[in-house]
Amino acid sequence: MKKNLLTAISVFMLLAVVSCRQEGGRTADGTASFRFEEFTIEQLQQGYANGYFTVTEVVQAYLDRIDAIDDAGPMLNAVIQINPDAMAIAAQLDAELSEGMKRGPMHGVPVLLKDNIDTHDGMETTAGSRALRGSHPLKDSFVAQKLRESGAVILGKANLSEWANFRGNLSSSGWSGVGGQTKNPYILDRNPCGSSSGSGVAVSANLCMIAIGTETNGSIVCPSTANGIVGIKPTVGLLSRSGIVPISFTQDTPGPMGRTVRDAAIALGALTGIDPADSRTATSEGKYLTDYTPFLKEEGLKGKRLGWYTSARGTHYKVDTLMQKAVDYLKSQGAEVIEIDRIYESEAGSLSFQVLLWEFKDGLNKYFASLGENAPVKSVEELIEFNKNDTVELLYYDQELLLEAQKKGSVESQEFLDIIEKMNRLVREEGIDRVMTENRLDAIIAPTGSPAWKSDLINGDSYTVSSSSPAAISGYPNITVPMGFVEGLPVGISFFGRAWSEPVLFEIAYAYETGTKHRRPPEFTTVWPPETDR
Repeated sequence: MKKNLLTAISVFMLLAVVSCRQEGGRTADGTASFRFEEFTIEQLQQGYANGYFTVTEVVQAYLDRIDAIDDAGPMLNAVIQINPDAMAIAAQLDAELSEGMKRGPMHGVPVLLKDNIDTHDGMETTAGSRALRGSHPLKDSFVAQKLRESGAVILGKANLSEWANFRGNLSSSGWSGVGGQTKNPYILDRNPCGSSSGSGVAVSANLCMIAIGTETNGSIVCPSTANGIVGIKPTVGLLSRSGIVPISFTQDTPGPMGRTVRDAAIALGALTGIDPADSRTATSEGKYLTDYTPFLKEEGLKGKRLGWYTSARGTHYKVDTLMQKAVDYLKSQGAEVIEIDRIYESEAGSLSFQVLLWEFKDGLNKYFASLGENAPVKSVEELIEFNKNDTVELLYYDQELLLEAQKKGSVESQEFLDIIEKMNRLVREEGIDRVMTENRLDAIIAPTGSPAWKSDLINGDSYTVSSSSPAAISGYPNITVPMGFVEGLPVGISFFGRAWSEPVLFEIAYAYETGTKHRRPPEFTTVWPPETDR
């Protein structure tokens, strides 16, 4: 009886929300209101099940939203291209639902892919570079394949920091030669961070329900914190990298970005699996799950022992204030918090940079070869020459990292193998694993970043606070969740830990999110402070 009553209340609330959003109108910032604003995957599936709307209606609404908000309106510049097959895919999924067939919780969910993730369809995969315009991969990436199998609708490709922000000096996150500069939806002259810039902006601005980003070091968690959403950087090997334009075989991973921990967890489960084309996924055998939602517990903080990584404390007092409030809340919910000032020796950072240079050259050359005879460029050497002769590519920043990578030798050389062995030892056995064992920790916490800076194509990015490196260099998981706002700009908190510890991180992150509810949608403010505050 109680279950039936709860179901009836849930259906009534969904109907009320849908009815309200169907009325249209304008929001405070002058943009058109959106029928599915802040919808969750669970609400979407309820709507499909009860016949309140179809996949076709949902996909068309999101495409209209992109047209109104991204291409016109505030002109966020988050989406590089639209999938010409999106409506046909939606119609097929509707046909399946009408026959009582549902592929799973991602059925009919609108998704955007970062434009370094291959799709074998009418879309290009450019990594934001004009050198790859017209590049049509010969097959889907494993990630795209898994999304299609799950029933997700790939709406299009999201803008990014070109080559995932590993090309040169003084780059501006969210700028690419193909897509231009992506804007932060909270305050439009602010930076969205990167390199999964368009993915973070698109999710926050309700241009999609889920986006897939990629991270080498900070490229999922930074745009997630800067755009007020949830980002998951999983253990390297949990998700396949085949068909993704690479930087580093050691550190690269795709990951889901969503507005809630639950949505991101659902998406993560749809993407896992062993891929023969990516040997690292073999390490996830017996460790990966297809459903992480059982770990979403409101009391997930009780009894947890957390290490507060304080290396950035004192850098930005406004972030410090938010972090202290977060720590106080974690303690109030039954968690024990221990301060940690260092995780590994500083040398690990410079070793990681060398690994990236070596693997960037090797990975790019292999990726270009995968494109076959019609590859627009066939080597890093050709790419460098293309950029020299292009009128846009070197307009704002150089290609020093490409030049440095080109000088590197084979990844099978003893010099490289010695570097990567030492790096892994410092950040894993003598780093995160040691710290967590000595302090009996379930996870480590830290502010994900600082409020977004103003985009600057002259001086490049202006980072102040970042905590992504320990999880990124080790290849361990990291989840960031909204922690609050500083002068209208969102800031997140990160939860990271040992390899394959996604389940316990979900418990902690979900409990924190549920109890604090810091997420709020952007209003596309053009100036700060608003006129009313002056």
